[in-house]
Amino acid sequence: MGAGETTTTRTGRRRAVPWLVLGLWVAVLAFVAPFAAKLADVQHDRITDYLPANADSTQVAEIQEQLPGGESTELVLVYHRDGGLTAADRATAADQVEKIAGQHELTGSPRGIPSEDGTTLMYPVASNEPGTDEDLRDQLVNDVREVARGEGGLSVEVGGSGALSTDAAEVYDSLGGPLLYTTVAVVAVLLILIYRSPVLWLVPLAVAGIADYLSMGVAYGLNQAFGTTISGQSSGIMTILVFGAGTDYALLLVSRYREELRRIERPYDAMIAALRGCGPAVLASSGTVAAGLLCLLAADLNSSRGMGPLGTVGVLCALVAMLTLLPAILVLLGRRVFWPLVPAFGSEAKRRRSLFAAMGSSAGRRPLAVLATGGVLLGALALGAFNLPGSLKQEDSFVDKPEAVAAMETLARAYPESGTQPIDVITPEGRADETLAKIRDTRGVGSAEKGRTADGWTEISVIAKAAPQSAAETATIESLREGLKGSYVGGVSAQQIDLEDTNSRDTKVVVPLVLASVLLILIALLRSLVAPLLLVAAVVAVWAAALGIGGLVFGPVFGFEGTDPGLGLLSFVFLVALGVDYGIFLMHRMREESLSGKEPVAAALTALRTTGGVIASAGLVLAATFAVLTNMGLVALVELGFVISVGVLLDTFLVRTYLVTSASVALREKVWWPGRLSREPGSGSGPGSGPGPQESPEDSKTVTVA
Repeated sequence: MGAGETTTTRTGRRRAVPWLVLGLWVAVLAFVAPFAAKLADVQHDRITDYLPANADSTQVAEIQEQLPGGESTELVLVYHRDGGLTAADRATAADQVEKIAGQHELTGSPRGIPSEDGTTLMYPVASNEPGTDEDLRDQLVNDVREVARGEGGLSVEVGGSGALSTDAAEVYDSLGGPLLYTTVAVVAVLLILIYRSPVLWLVPLAVAGIADYLSMGVAYGLNQAFGTTISGQSSGIMTILVFGAGTDYALLLVSRYREELRRIERPYDAMIAALRGCGPAVLASSGTVAAGLLCLLAADLNSSRGMGPLGTVGVLCALVAMLTLLPAILVLLGRRVFWPLVPAFGSEAKRRRSLFAAMGSSAGRRPLAVLATGGVLLGALALGAFNLPGSLKQEDSFVDKPEAVAAMETLARAYPESGTQPIDVITPEGRADETLAKIRDTRGVGSAEKGRTADGWTEISVIAKAAPQSAAETATIESLREGLKGSYVGGVSAQQIDLEDTNSRDTKVVVPLVLASVLLILIALLRSLVAPLLLVAAVVAVWAAALGIGGLVFGPVFGFEGTDPGLGLLSFVFLVALGVDYGIFLMHRMREESLSGKEPVAAALTALRTTGGVIASAGLVLAATFAVLTNMGLVALVELGFVISVGVLLDTFLVRTYLVTSASVALREKVWWPGRLSREPGSGSGPGSGPGPQESPEDSKTVTVA
């Protein structure tokens, strides 16, 4: 009777638990739905969402928002004719500017400034109407562009910081839909090729979509509770992480589940065994990514600091979905979800020659030679980083040149010895006249005029003699900051200077934090010091090589004029955190095999054989999802997506399969020093041990497939 009751209870649990999990997810989604729908409402791409938190340029932007009329939207109307402007052209320009002034409240009377060669006439225009409202700013810019039109050979372009912000916002707004659809399509194609099933690929893809929706609701909650910055860049990266990391976790779980279904009759029990087997690796993997991303909270750059929590939300939502919802659905669907390659209970998997078996064999025969060759190759690729183009200027930050950038280029050609972009100075009201005099006496300043005054602050607009973002203009800004103690110097060019300086500071702070946090998690998981150091050294080498490849192609192949200042830091955080994932999958399985009694070489080769296919599939999916960024309209995103994609591929097919395996073979039991396995190789069962098949090195030359 007791035994019968126990069996009945187990059967009831097998039936009830998956449905209970499914019901809980329905309730969770119903709860977060209203919040997820509001994420777009709190997404902003204002300059203060990207600027350093405590920099001069940030202070200027924030004080300007409090001045009468709020933040000023500055535009420049550029009238140009190659053969020289005619009297009719000048009359057209004056009429259009007058019409704009009649439609909108401007901060002053626009005055035309002709170029020396007579080909160009520019009208600086500013308005406080939009304030900090991005929609009103975009409306103003579009209204001005509607009025300012040329014909008969007269070209009219609307530039300035306000127009540039509008053009950038259009690019960010276009990221959401195309980014999501392209990511889903890429992951779907890869899953179909990997699983070779008309049904199975839908399950992890649908679960990843649900996780993405959950992450949107959680991100909105973070914004409301803690004021977390939500930008187009950070929300796009969050989506990439949900689908990329989530699919990786799904691949590992499904692969282990397929193994267990051949050994265990009931799908529920097989799933429990699969979760016990790969759960620690998945948890540690997500933990390293989350820990690495949270280190970005120490960054001073607003955009980097905001990306940390959002990326962490994406990874954790993917983790929870893949360890709860995905198993529940797979158990409910049963073995038939694998059709036509159904893993029958008691069956043996087909065996065939494997690329990873061949790689493991070569690494096992000559581990030191493989290590030396791989190290030299990575080092040579890393040298390409010295060929990276200089810092990315604002006008070079778009893949396809918008109108605001075209206007800036026209101004640069027509006014080569004159500044065309204002430098904003905010000074205490009581010292406004003194500050104005100092500004006019500063070397490199062309003109300076007082603007608005309120709340103890006065705004002064400065025009440098040098072209925007040139070395001479940079020197002028630095001179102003040095000479105007107690005042703040901002504006577009000053913002670029602050971005570069702050990224340099953040790199020095965040990189050690990322390395330390990832290393501690690896030590706790692998109970070793050598293996974690090996994995961390490997991912750092991959990052350097990927950045070097970027240096070889960004300028010569892609034609990029600069490198985003944040590329080094962000690519490091993502490649180290995500790259360690595959090391965890490999080394955790290697530890399992060692604990099951295998000697070190056999354990290393068996781990590569059993996880190589999963790691390759996961690497391809993750690289492809980040490669989606290379199709976006911003150079910074293209560069970031390229470096991470290349780094993941290097990590997957070179470092994990060859270098880490070779190092493990060469070090043998010393790879687990100072843990128990380094003293008692092949010690059998113990904490964290798994069933693992007993195979010889020769057995590792074949691979189990569905």
